[in-house]
Amino acid sequence: MSAGSVHGLTRFAALHWYRLSPVSLLLFPFSLLFGLLVLLRRLLYRAGLLRTIRLPVPVVVIGNLTVGGTGKTPLVLWIAGALRAAGRTPGIVLRGYGSRDLDVVSAVMPDSDPYQHGDEAVLLAGRAKCPVWSGRDRVAAAQALLAAHPECDVILCDDGLQHYRLGRDFEIAVEDGRGHGNGLLLPAGPLREPAGRAVDVTVVNGETHRGISGRTFRMHLVFDGLVRLAGPGEGGEAVAVEGLSGKRLHAVAGIGNPQRFFDTLRSLGIAATPHAFPDHHAFASGDLDFDDCDAVLMTEKDGVKCRSFGRKDLIMLRVAAETEPALADLILKALHGRPTA
Repeated sequence: MSAGSVHGLTRFAALHWYRLSPVSLLLFPFSLLFGLLVLLRRLLYRAGLLRTIRLPVPVVVIGNLTVGGTGKTPLVLWIAGALRAAGRTPGIVLRGYGSRDLDVVSAVMPDSDPYQHGDEAVLLAGRAKCPVWSGRDRVAAAQALLAAHPECDVILCDDGLQHYRLGRDFEIAVEDGRGHGNGLLLPAGPLREPAGRAVDVTVVNGETHRGISGRTFRMHLVFDGLVRLAGPGEGGEAVAVEGLSGKRLHAVAGIGNPQRFFDTLRSLGIAATPHAFPDHHAFASGDLDFDDCDAVLMTEKDGVKCRSFGRKDLIMLRVAAETEPALADLILKALHGRPTA
């Protein structure tokens, strides 16, 4: 999908997926058809006509019921850290959205090409302190990871709620303040599956008007530092927030919810001119050429795609997920009794 078509989809979503508009109502019959196909697919898996593959180690799936970014990647990092602290040895698999060849199953390293493996995959490889493998077929990716790293005793699958072929022991649905939008399935709304689809836990990123029950946890993304962009495999220089005072700043965000990034900068007292790009945008250096600009601020996901530009005026903001320790307790309880390496 081209950047232009993705940008058009983003604009369409803002206009029609998060409210009931004449267009979303017009598309409602197609949502009914989509819902029937989703239901049929689930029934085929439940009946065993489509095969679910169980791995020799437990699997935790972290995903969305809706289209678009909600903060899954920071939560995956938090869960990986919590599992390590509890004595487990996790590995991570994901589709590798934005990669050139999704059919290739491969290991991802901190200095891997984000256009070969996906931006989120390279980000995770640099931060998770555990093996990361990517590929459209998450079962094949997980099997390859376990063959290469037999010490891993639990698999985290990033964005795999709808990948029923991979058997799972625990499911987490992540949503943000936008919730389920207008509550309709694709294409009239943002839902990939019905809002009532059962999961083990829902994690809500940021503020929400919905009630918080025992199986719903709040998550917040907290500031984890500013880093000047370095080349692949190189460490970046830390940048103090105070050092940006008086600078002419621009901010770019090619993520599912760019406003969240701009709001974070504002909360830190950083005044920057915002520029929203489509999710997973393939940045070129020229995209970041702004008049009267001393530095360009960006998300870490965007940063891994811009590190080859060799520019010293690019600064990425790191965030970390904060949620309740009880979430880790629930996950570990679900894994109890499953094999460890």
